[in-house]
Amino acid sequence: MRLAYFTHSLESCWNHGNAHFLRGVLRELQARGHDVAAHEPASCWSRENLLQDHGEGAFEAFRAAYPALPSHRYAGEEEIEAAVAGADVVLVHEWTEPWVVARIGRLRRAGGRFLLLFHDTHHRAVSDPEAIRRFDLADYDGVLAFGETLAQVYRRWGWGGRVFVWHEAADTRLFRPPAEEGARDGLVWIGNWGDGERTRELEAFLFRPARAAGLALDIHGVRYPAEALAMLDRHGARYRGWLPNAHAPEVFARHLATVHVPRRYYVELLPGIPTIRVFEALACGIPLLSAPWDDAEGLFTPGEDYLLARDGAEMERLMHAVRADAELRRHLAAHGLRTIRTRHSCAHRVEELLGILERLRAPAEASA
Repeated sequence: MRLAYFTHSLESCWNHGNAHFLRGVLRELQARGHDVAAHEPASCWSRENLLQDHGEGAFEAFRAAYPALPSHRYAGEEEIEAAVAGADVVLVHEWTEPWVVARIGRLRRAGGRFLLLFHDTHHRAVSDPEAIRRFDLADYDGVLAFGETLAQVYRRWGWGGRVFVWHEAADTRLFRPPAEEGARDGLVWIGNWGDGERTRELEAFLFRPARAAGLALDIHGVRYPAEALAMLDRHGARYRGWLPNAHAPEVFARHLATVHVPRRYYVELLPGIPTIRVFEALACGIPLLSAPWDDAEGLFTPGEDYLLARDGAEMERLMHAVRADAELRRHLAAHGLRTIRTRHSCAHRVEELLGILERLRAPAEASA
């Protein structure tokens, strides 16, 4: 199978979490003998910000971890046409420009023999639905939605049985426990500040309880404005800046635990959708504590894969418990790791994708 994936960026993970999952899925497909390639615009905000902040050397971690993954840049229609020529499957991510989404759809309508899927991994369908409605998806064969509640939105928009739930997952070829355990200390949080979507929650469930529990806290991420940095400073947290995703496993390996603080949209409007960091942290065998969220699809087992705090005071108690109880840490790490390896690796998602493609091919083959 030849697969082309149109993404905002494969090379840059600056404020672009979808790159984590995409890298793992493409590598897994490659390992199974499929011909895969990513296609990204010649100019995109993630890559430009990364270059501005850290220079060309910032891409070295990605290239070292994924040396065989090809990424091609396009600027115009001719390059897009060449990218889909001969493809069996084309996936288009929702951060792709509307004109590109529409152009690929027209190529499908004009006789393209590839299956064409739209891949949505964001909350814009509920937070800014008109941004999604601007996409011309009339000629797409289906939608991949990264959670059931998002899939329900597309069903209401008329997609019916052509929308498929395709959760993110961990690239377990990269995200795994350390080969040898070393010293661990304090907490780590890897995440971007965002647009005020979880500011109160970060202070209530991370900064304040970590300080009250006497645990050192390292923060990695981007888009931290002056007021955010001032908040970190007030709580004694150490801001470490951008972290190449390929280096996240070694950072997890130096800390006692990490914390999941979902954005408000994934608590109130799209419950059941965890961030990619939940999968990655559990794959690394680090104990995970979580602010409130509803695991509506039963992806994990609360209390076994991670500990859930209902408020800031409970989070502080959980932090004390994790620091004091080595057996608790071992249990959480082992259970969470087993869940990822059993259900939530990129290998599992590739199996799901291949099954979806077979379902979409079946009616066409029967008609032929």
